[in-house]
Amino acid sequence: MEPRVSIITLSVSDLARSYEFYTALGLTSSQSPQDGIIFFKTRGTCLALYPAEALGKDIGGEYASKTKGFSGVTLAHNTRTQSEVDDLLQRAERLGGKIVKPAGDVFWGGYSGYFSDPDGHLWEVAYADSWQFNDDGSLVIE
Repeated sequence: MEPRVSIITLSVSDLARSYEFYTALGLTSSQSPQDGIIFFKTRGTCLALYPAEALGKDIGGEYASKTKGFSGVTLAHNTRTQSEVDDLLQRAERLGGKIVKPAGDVFWGGYSGYFSDPDGHLWEVAYADSWQFNDDGSLVIE
């Protein structure tokens, strides 16, 4: 297997609401809620939104009735400046997200906070002085 994550799919309760939330955060897509699934192209991966009921049926079994809640998975958005962390958290909150952990200095030497989207998916927004980014905006991982 090649070391790659191609698509991260979030199960959402209201596709139109989630589409509005993520497009207002700045993500773009050629799809609309009427298409039944949304794909947002990001640097290095694709973020997909799919109705929870449809995703559960696609997976089958016990997942056919999956409800929202903490799954033990968080998504992360790394920024180039500390002020971008604060700006993005404030923007997410204005758009209907919930601040789960306000931004602040963290034990690993950076600055981060968490918000949840309208379906409870957790996003960390983080900055560190030592981070470097590739030309395409992806984080350099060594």
